[in-house]
Amino acid sequence: MSVFTDLAHQYIDGEWLAGTGSWDIIDVNPYNGDKLAAITVATVEQVDRAYRAAERAQRDWALTGPYARRAVLEEALRLTTEREAEIIEAMVDELGGTRGKAGFEVHLAKEFLREAVQLAVRPEGAILPSPFPGKENRVQRLPVGVVSVISPFNFPFLVTLKSVAPALALGNAVVIKPNQNAPVVGGGVIAKIFEDAGLPAGLLNVLVTDIAEIGDALLTHPVPKVISFAGSDRVGRHVGAVAARHFKRTVLNLSGNSALVVLDDADLDYAVDAAVFSRFVYQGQVCMAANRILVDRSVFAEFSEKFTARVRSLKTGDPREEDTQIGPLINSFQADALTALVDRALAEGATALVRGTTRGNLVEPTVLTGLPEGSPLLGQEIFGPVALLVPFDGEEDGIRLANATPYGLSGAVHTRDVERGVRFAQRVDTGMMHVNDSTIGDEPLAAFGGEKASGLGRLNGDATVEAFTTQKWISVQHGRAVFPL
Repeated sequence: MSVFTDLAHQYIDGEWLAGTGSWDIIDVNPYNGDKLAAITVATVEQVDRAYRAAERAQRDWALTGPYARRAVLEEALRLTTEREAEIIEAMVDELGGTRGKAGFEVHLAKEFLREAVQLAVRPEGAILPSPFPGKENRVQRLPVGVVSVISPFNFPFLVTLKSVAPALALGNAVVIKPNQNAPVVGGGVIAKIFEDAGLPAGLLNVLVTDIAEIGDALLTHPVPKVISFAGSDRVGRHVGAVAARHFKRTVLNLSGNSALVVLDDADLDYAVDAAVFSRFVYQGQVCMAANRILVDRSVFAEFSEKFTARVRSLKTGDPREEDTQIGPLINSFQADALTALVDRALAEGATALVRGTTRGNLVEPTVLTGLPEGSPLLGQEIFGPVALLVPFDGEEDGIRLANATPYGLSGAVHTRDVERGVRFAQRVDTGMMHVNDSTIGDEPLAAFGGEKASGLGRLNGDATVEAFTTQKWISVQHGRAVFPL
């Protein structure tokens, strides 16, 4: 099977179809510009067809026993493991990430599939006491119905499966709208896995399309009850506003501007390792990436020397080569925008400790320092291999700077005193904070999500159950109640 030939289609009600729109989305290898596929966009009519198919199929799926649902998820996990090498190759071609990044993504996706397998058979519901004699209160957890999953390009396989697998395990149907830069890895590959795993037709659908073709039809359609969106805060604000007007629940995982904080007692060599990974994995195109590296002034010079030496050693190039550590940005627009961002920062007085060059979509790492505190660059998400080194004077100043951003997704603090790190972490206004680790972390049981402009809601573990189920109260009156009227 050639994934970019066989899976570059719409997948609606168990059929692989061409879109019926009037133009194509071109799937391109970001490293060499090779055309991988051309996918004609889905139309509003196909959006309706996918949602209606999901609605029909979900009714029977919700009545299917949890052990039958678990069997499908177990087979999906087995197939993912069997096809791991093929999935990794597709990721390298479509996303421009290194094999190391792709392998990490598939490994973590399998962990989330394992958790979804268990989720299918966890006991649900409760019997609650009542203040009224003879009354029994039963509270059941039921699937919401149909979930719409709108996924990003950077970790499309993992992020999509994080919603798809538990939603199916809990008895829902799903419609996926993958990012245009990852329509196969984030859409077709997942649909094929579940199709071959025996998932009944209609329960999982993939629509490759664009707002220019369908407008807000994905959001305003009456069928989906939950919208799970991962992407920029700009688009996320729109998704949240439209969904709210139509009384739809949302889970929004949005942009970040994480800080990795190095306190005065940190293990500097280890902190450098964590900072390099946190900033430069997948070229920095990660919402949890450490945009800002805040370092206590007493160790700033030593840290900066060690950090810049490591950054200079990073190899930028072909992601298919085993020793490549920095591949291309996803497209030329992002590469040009990032280069312009660095040029503007330098013009405003920043100093480049490392200044990378741009060759097509390949952008070498850059390290900037000396930015004025009010610089817009310090407050925004930087989706590329640019690190900002910022000194601070003591813990209070470090906390102030860490919180000086409209975002609050993730972060990290490094110190030899773990409890000092925990106290620091508690004061940073983020959804996630890691002591002596990277800013980038995601685990099946730990609640994932942000504060402020970084999103609403949580996924993983119990939070996923909350996201994709609803509660229904059924009371039973044993004997005769006494009514006051």
